[in-house]
Amino acid sequence: MHIHPTALIDATATIAEDATVGPFCVVGPRVTIGSGTRLLDHVTVQSDTTIGIDNVLYPFSVVGGDPQDLKFNGEITTLTVGDRNQIREHVTIHRGTGAGGGVTSIGNDNLFMVASHVAHDCILGSNLVIANQVMLAGHITVEDCATIGGGAGINQFARIGRCSYVGGLARITRDVPPYMIVEGTPAEVRAVNVVAMARRGYEDVQIAAMKEAHRRLFRDNGGALAQKMEELLAELGEHAHVQHLCEAMTAAAAGKHGRSNEKVATS
Repeated sequence: MHIHPTALIDATATIAEDATVGPFCVVGPRVTIGSGTRLLDHVTVQSDTTIGIDNVLYPFSVVGGDPQDLKFNGEITTLTVGDRNQIREHVTIHRGTGAGGGVTSIGNDNLFMVASHVAHDCILGSNLVIANQVMLAGHITVEDCATIGGGAGINQFARIGRCSYVGGLARITRDVPPYMIVEGTPAEVRAVNVVAMARRGYEDVQIAAMKEAHRRLFRDNGGALAQKMEELLAELGEHAHVQHLCEAMTAAAAGKHGRSNEKVATS
């Protein structure tokens, strides 16, 4: 193991033989660090955290910290980080809470830019870009391939949809529909995230179907949303991503404030 002599390692921590723990790092109790993962220097992994393979944690990042929740009473909760994530300087990622499921979960191949924050009980997917100083409150879900621009603030219990894009400095108070670009304060749907869909291998016919869904659901005036989705599914329901969009919007509408996770938490 490549552990610098100035690093402080708890006796209950488990560190892979080819992991690297740099100068002045602190690895706390019940932490597991996987193969090829590197803690560069001045990194803190506080407690009860599992980090997968080939991650890089940059100086002054703090992961596995206690949740910032007044209901937290010192119960054992966890943070799970997948593989090949880049966690840049001053990033903070907190463990879950007993009342919120007890787990904060991070997927694979994500980039967390400088000073971004992931609060307790968040569930984040894979292939995400979380830009500088993004603020994720508690109980947020971010689906695969989403991008969140710098300084955006996401309200607790919100869900950020697959392949969506949140513009910089946006204020997100409701779920962000999958495949859409949202911007503003408060944020509004602006367009289809065509660039992300193309990069993720969606075909032209699939992108065209999503553009038609955007036109009907977000631009056309008049008519109930439920009726619009019913008609859309009747014509374009063979596209799984159109189905996913309609399912996400139905779930958001069931939430008290347009946030699907809030309905789950209170049901």
